[in-house]
Amino acid sequence: VQLQASGGGLVQAGGSLSLSCAASGRIFSMYAIGWFRQAPGKEREFVAAVTWRFGSIYYGDSVKGRFTISRDNAKNTVYLQMNSLKPEDTAVYYCAASKGGRVVVTNSYDDWGQGTQVTVSS
Repeated sequence: VQLQASGGGLVQAGGSLSLSCAASGRIFSMYAIGWFRQAPGKEREFVAAVTWRFGSIYYGDSVKGRFTISRDNAKNTVYLQMNSLKPEDTAVYYCAASKGGRVVVTNSYDDWGQGTQVTVSS
């Protein structure tokens, strides 16, 4: 599966951004698409995931209530709406495709997009 993430940018604290992740290739093999983020000097952190067939949704604790993940199966695209952004949300955001396993861990994901930078100024 090939993944193309887009939509990052610079926003002030309290603002909003929307990310998109377009998937192509062996879509039928996907179990879930997830978003992860990595800030400089930190480990990659789980943000959110949605299962492709049934639409089950999972969020990391740090983004619950602020971020919303959704999918459009017809467009093979997953979206991440980020509201009430904080400076600590600043990171490179990656989308990834999983064929199975626990969606909150990076090693369940086989294919990764190139990442998009999100910067939240205080």
